[in-house]
Amino acid sequence: MCARESREREAVKAQNKIMKLSVIVPVYNMAAEKKLEFCLDSLVNQTISEYEIIAVDDCSTDDSLEILRTYEARYPNLIKVIASQVNRKQGGAKNLGLTAATGEWIGFIDSDDWITPDFYERLLKKAEETGADMVGCDYHLTGEHSMAIGQVVHNNSLEQTGELNHDKYASLILDGGSLVVKIYKRHIIYDYPNRFPEGIFYEDNAISNSWMLRAKRFAYLSEPMYYYYQHDASTVHTITAQRCRDRMEAARIMVKEAKEFGYLEEYHEEIESSFTTLFYVNTLFSYMAGVKPIRFSFVKKMGEEMRKTFPGFRENKYYLTRVHEEERKLIDLQMRSTLCFILYYRLLWAYRSFRKWVKRV
Repeated sequence: MCARESREREAVKAQNKIMKLSVIVPVYNMAAEKKLEFCLDSLVNQTISEYEIIAVDDCSTDDSLEILRTYEARYPNLIKVIASQVNRKQGGAKNLGLTAATGEWIGFIDSDDWITPDFYERLLKKAEETGADMVGCDYHLTGEHSMAIGQVVHNNSLEQTGELNHDKYASLILDGGSLVVKIYKRHIIYDYPNRFPEGIFYEDNAISNSWMLRAKRFAYLSEPMYYYYQHDASTVHTITAQRCRDRMEAARIMVKEAKEFGYLEEYHEEIESSFTTLFYVNTLFSYMAGVKPIRFSFVKKMGEEMRKTFPGFRENKYYLTRVHEEERKLIDLQMRSTLCFILYYRLLWAYRSFRKWVKRV
C-alpha cells in the first residue's frame, strides 16, 4: 500500500471514529454578555480526551452563529457546528445534534450555562467504577459569570442509585432531575424510536421518563459541577401564554409516551402526579401570576382537560403530600367554578400586594 493510500485510510478512520462522549449544545441568540463564549470555553477546556462538541445554531438572529464558526475554526477537531435553516426550538436543535453524534455517551448543555473543567471526566469515571449507563450530579444557580458556587440544588439522591428496580424507577419519575446534568449511554437514546418534540419548550419533560426507564443502573455524584445561569431570558423565568401551552403539550406527550411504551399502568400514580404538576399546578399558577390578560377560557379548558385526563388526581397520595395545602384549596375552587377561582385569586393577589406595600411604607 502506498503512503498516500495509507494516509487516506487513516483519515477516513479518524472521521468515522467513535468518540467516548458527544456533547450537544442547542444555541439560540446567546451572543449577548458573552454567554455563549463562557459556555464554549468551559467545554473546550474539559480534562477528558476523545470527545466532541456538537453545537446546533437554531436560526439565531444575533451573532451566535458567527461565534460558533469562530470556535469551530479554532478547534476543528473538537467542535462541529450545525446551522438549522429554520427555528425548531431546543428539541429540534437537540435532534439535529443527535443525528451527528458519534459518542458512546451523550450529554447535553444549555448554551447559557457552563461546567467545571472535570465535569465530564468525573461523570465518566463514575460510570466506569459503577457500571452505570446513566450518571448525574448536582447543579447550582448563579447570576454571574464566575466559578463561584451559588445556590446548590440537589438534582437526585443516593437512594435512587445502583441497579434500578420498580421503586427506584418510580422515584426517578417523580424526581428525575435535570437532563443537562446527566450523561447517557448511547443505547438509551438511540435504541429508543422517539426523539425530542420540536417547536415547543419543556421538551425534556416530555421524554425523560422513557429515557430513565431504559437505564439499568444509575450513578450520582452529590456535588454541584454544573452552573445554571439565571437571567431574565431563561426559559423558567419567561412566563407567556405560549410557554404555558408548551408546558401543557409536553405533559400530554409524557402521558402518550407512557401509554406507547407500556409503563403507564405500572407507574400510574407517579405519571399522574408528574402530569398534574407539569400540566396543571405549575402552569395554572404561573399563568395566573405572569400572563396578562387572564383568559377565562384558557383556565377553564385547562381544568376540564386535567379532570378528563386523570379524574381522581386530587386523591393521588403524591398530590396530597407534595402540593401545598393553600394551592389545593384554590384548585378545589377552580374545579367547582373557574369564575369564582379567578375572582378569588385576583382578590387574594391584590390583598397580598397591598400588604407588601404597607410593609415598605
